[in-house]
Amino acid sequence: LHTAWATYNSDITPVFSRALAFGDKVAIIDQNGEHTYRDLLSRSLRLSQEICRVLECPSRDLKEERISFLCPNDASYVVAQWASWMSGGIAVPLYRKHPVPELEYVIQDSQSTLVIAAEEFVGKITPSAKKLGVPVLPLPRSGGDGSMSPTAVEEGPLSSCSSWKDRGAMIIYTSGTTGRPKGVLSTHENVQAVTTGLVEKWEWKKEDVILHVLPLHHVHGVINKLLCPLWVGATCIMFPEFSAQTVWKKLLSSQAPRVSVFMAVPTIYAKLMEYYDEHFTQPQVQDFVRAFCQENIRLMVSGSAALPVPVLEKWKSITGHTLLERYGMTEIGMALSNPLHGVRVPGSVGTPLPGVEVLIASETLRDGARSYTIHAQGDENSTQVTPGLEGQEGELLVKGPSVFREYWNRPKDTADAFTPDGWFKTGDTAAYKDGVYWIKGRTSVDIIKNGGFKISALEVERHLLAHPHISDVAVIGPPDMVWGQRVSAVVKLRKGEMLSVRDLKDWARDTMAPYTIPTELIVVEEIPRNQMGKVNKKELLKRFYPS
Repeated sequence: LHTAWATYNSDITPVFSRALAFGDKVAIIDQNGEHTYRDLLSRSLRLSQEICRVLECPSRDLKEERISFLCPNDASYVVAQWASWMSGGIAVPLYRKHPVPELEYVIQDSQSTLVIAAEEFVGKITPSAKKLGVPVLPLPRSGGDGSMSPTAVEEGPLSSCSSWKDRGAMIIYTSGTTGRPKGVLSTHENVQAVTTGLVEKWEWKKEDVILHVLPLHHVHGVINKLLCPLWVGATCIMFPEFSAQTVWKKLLSSQAPRVSVFMAVPTIYAKLMEYYDEHFTQPQVQDFVRAFCQENIRLMVSGSAALPVPVLEKWKSITGHTLLERYGMTEIGMALSNPLHGVRVPGSVGTPLPGVEVLIASETLRDGARSYTIHAQGDENSTQVTPGLEGQEGELLVKGPSVFREYWNRPKDTADAFTPDGWFKTGDTAAYKDGVYWIKGRTSVDIIKNGGFKISALEVERHLLAHPHISDVAVIGPPDMVWGQRVSAVVKLRKGEMLSVRDLKDWARDTMAPYTIPTELIVVEEIPRNQMGKVNKKELLKRFYPS
């Protein structure tokens, strides 16, 4: 069986093809117990057979049909992902906290032919799937006792796809500056490029134990925190969700397996520090925390949003760790990283990862023709700076095997996202200075980063305009120490109406993801717009958040 997978394309193979070699090593520990690599493999194989039975596919190759799956943050997620890949399908992870309309949007937009649901979500998703005419395959629960029959691993032919390289692996939905979320399709080559780049740069090894507390519908949670450890035969401890108390308890536990790697978004580090300030007040406890973290944890990483320098400094004083900051996005996986060994410059995102090429450039229109001025261009080994342009801000462009294949079913958006010579335009402003890259923020005010989640202000506005009391709205993202940015709505109400944040929350609960609902309302007589009907959001931010 192992050779069946490996013979096709020796250089690109999905992570599950490596699992047999790790056999009885514990891959995942979750609320149901321990799961070995062998368990995950046999459960995935069994599910893959089920998928092919339900979709009537005797060839065992779905040829990139999409499979949506709704699972908690536990081993079932891995099983659904691996089974989708074994069946030759594209994995489309759904997020359990998203409201039903959003889940329906993803199933429909990705044109999924099947929805796999963990037991506890079958009730939530079945009516939607029925409405969309998509079958639901319930995922059987499995304890951590390895109760799967050993024969399952030896059964049946496997997806004998001639090459994994260009084959679609996963579609992750991301908020853009325009319209509804877009499905970012990454190939197996893309996924493997990001995984192996991080494995090399951050020196992942099978003895590592990572604590996983992030959502699994984003690259950070899927690749950095799950596929990297599974690639090398390490152990991933998965919590159903984040809680400061349980994370501290686990980080400071001397019970095996001891956590050696932790990754989170800046908001989680801020929450952990709030908890620390409240509960770890005695000097001897604080000394213990610092000594324990320095001795047992080898790597702590922050990403998905800019890490405020005060957070980095305070975390260092608490744990002795300088958080390793890196930069990535759904479309490119991970692109830049501070070094594992060597100086991590606070506020910077380091240098390009293996295989990644980057460019900082500014676009100019001359006589109606677009041209680019290159400020800096670099790769893993070095960066060349145009004389006189060091430190100058421009847009960050990226090339390399980690860059996605396409926005699903959106050829125009895909074409618009690249320069004519194939560089992906990140929409982030960056500068190269003192030997490292610095991200200066989004080029668009319509993207808000809240707790690591990327939110489209325009999407939020679209939802809010459906509220019976709101006649006009502009959504802005004022800075916030804990969340990065808050979601704030400047609203004009209909005559004689009132609206509170609580009312809005209650109203929005069933249609909006919780992190997109505004936490502040500013009521105005009129929202200032220019002749084109556009709102100057930078002005609004200055006016209402002058500091």
